[in-house]
Amino acid sequence: MVNLPQQLSLGVNLNDDATFENFYAPTATHNAMVLQGLRQQVDGSGEAFIYLWGAPGCGLTHLLQAACHEAQRCGLSVQYLPLRDLAGYAPDELFVGLESVDLVCLDCLPAVAGRPDWELAIFNLYNRLRDEGKRLLVAAEYGPRELALTLEDLRSRLQWGLTYQVHSLSDDDKQLALQLRARARGLELSDDVAQYIIQRLPRDTNELFWQLQRLDHASLAEQRKLTIPFVKKVLSI
Repeated sequence: MVNLPQQLSLGVNLNDDATFENFYAPTATHNAMVLQGLRQQVDGSGEAFIYLWGAPGCGLTHLLQAACHEAQRCGLSVQYLPLRDLAGYAPDELFVGLESVDLVCLDCLPAVAGRPDWELAIFNLYNRLRDEGKRLLVAAEYGPRELALTLEDLRSRLQWGLTYQVHSLSDDDKQLALQLRARARGLELSDDVAQYIIQRLPRDTNELFWQLQRLDHASLAEQRKLTIPFVKKVLSI
């Protein structure tokens, strides 16, 4: 990511597993259309400003970070900002120079909604990015019309580009997504073991993938396959 002087101490890092390839979106589904829109935003053939919204655990953070990874692969400069973690900072200081960045990603927008200083700073950032021909990707739990904003001009700006709702996965699709992620890690996750995990852990995909990472580390350390007894022991479920 771009190392802006005022951001050197923030410790904002991208998850290496957050890629477009790792996002489970079967062909001809709504989420596949979202994925295509994001790919086109990155390669410059699509909309420069995209607003994503959806329920917690639907994969918003994954998609924003995946867009950053893809943009970096294409030689573009990026900046990912998780607003929930950065809400205690002065927005004008955080946003200095961002108009020179090819792709800016603002995650967790509701964390700063209703705060006039943040809303004005995001509004001004939007305008600067537009003037410089750059890209902006925003994520929130709600659509722009439902956000608790005080600056209506910002709400209007957020609706100028494309707005996509990211759909949550069914339990069957979560199982397939978990198995896809396991294969990417070189793990064999059978249907029985995957179903066991899905049935006993929170349905949040972020939680499921985090627990898979734990299993990966334990499997490597103990040289064990992912069986139900092994999963039960490692995850205490």
